Amino acid sequence: MLENIKSALSDSADALAALRANENTLASIQEAARVLSKAFKSGHQVISCGNGGSMCDAMHLAEELSGRFRDDRPALAATAISDPSHLSCVANDYGYDYVFSRYVEAHGKQDDVLVGISTSGSSKNVVRAAQSARKLGLKVIILTGRHGSDLAKLADIEIGTPAGKYADRVQELHIKVVHILIECVERQLFPQNYD
Repeated sequence: MLENIKSALSDSADALAALRANENTLASIQEAARVLSKAFKSGHQVISCGNGGSMCDAMHLAEELSGRFRDDRPALAATAISDPSHLSCVANDYGYDYVFSRYVEAHGKQDDVLVGISTSGSSKNVVRAAQSARKLGLKVIILTGRHGSDLAKLADIEIGTPAGKYADRVQELHIKVVHILIECVERQLFPQNYD
């Protein structure tokens, strides 16, 4: 079992090293942080969504923006589409493919930002959310584990983190990206916290 543990950590380290070496992806992260900061500066909100572990990442992004990341600072308008009553209502009445898009249609405004997270890049409900966001004039940032996916085609910014055969390695990189995005936003909006 010890060898399996070491192998898992090696795989994870290799995936992180590949991300660190990918200048295009790093540039996408930088641009995404700029777009998020601009939205907050101009009084707009960030809406995030995903399924399973990706929903947890979407919630993590939202709570650290609206709550606190490192030091005290004003709250930022960010929500994850994770309300069980909304999800179950829409899934029951329209189907699960619409649970995120209906929320975007209800709450999204032009120049808000949708952050959609899908390890496969093809989650139908995240695709529909991105389509609705584009129709309403939201900026669309997508985190995927596969370049050139259905979601990538709908994105203003795609942050692709291919990390092997399984979603767990992709999710490990996604949470790192989420934390980096939050830090970059804070550095731009609240530089005094990083003196």
